[in-house]
Amino acid sequence: MSERSVCVFCGARPGKRPTYMQAATDTGKMLAENSWRLVYGAGDIGLMGATARAAQQAGGKTFGVIPAHLVRLEVGKRDLTQYVVTETMHERKKVMFMNSDAIVVLPGGAGSLDEFFEVLTWRQLGLHEKPIYLLNTDSYWTPLMQILDHVIAEDFAADSLRGFVQPVESVQDLRIALRAALS
Repeated sequence: MSERSVCVFCGARPGKRPTYMQAATDTGKMLAENSWRLVYGAGDIGLMGATARAAQQAGGKTFGVIPAHLVRLEVGKRDLTQYVVTETMHERKKVMFMNSDAIVVLPGGAGSLDEFFEVLTWRQLGLHEKPIYLLNTDSYWTPLMQILDHVIAEDFAADSLRGFVQPVESVQDLRIALRAALS
């Protein structure tokens, strides 16, 4: 069986609620416990750093990708299994996507939304069939799901758009979904 990798998009900030950091830590640990390599933005701050540190502490493999202009700002985490510095943000997203089998989106800001919408658009266009999960910690992504429903209701997307995104309420639910998708 080949190594499976899970791309995690998430915030470079810790967010307002302690549950966000806990979910990031639990996600990193869960990935390592299932022998899934973490692919992420290579930062050592916020939810990114918490996810990576937890994966490392649990013995997991880590693959970080960061554009040169963010190495200082996001505190590039150089002690990863693999550490790649790209020239642009677009290249970062492409490398992360190409090196993963599934996408998980934890709470985050504009960057996480950009990453989410890019992989969702690619899925809608038939460019991939990788599963996309939203870890809906404390209902963080509920408004996003409502926006997607609105886009569909207003006939700017087919009903199939909603099926390309699977919200999960807990890291345990995420583990179950990933096991089904990656087996």
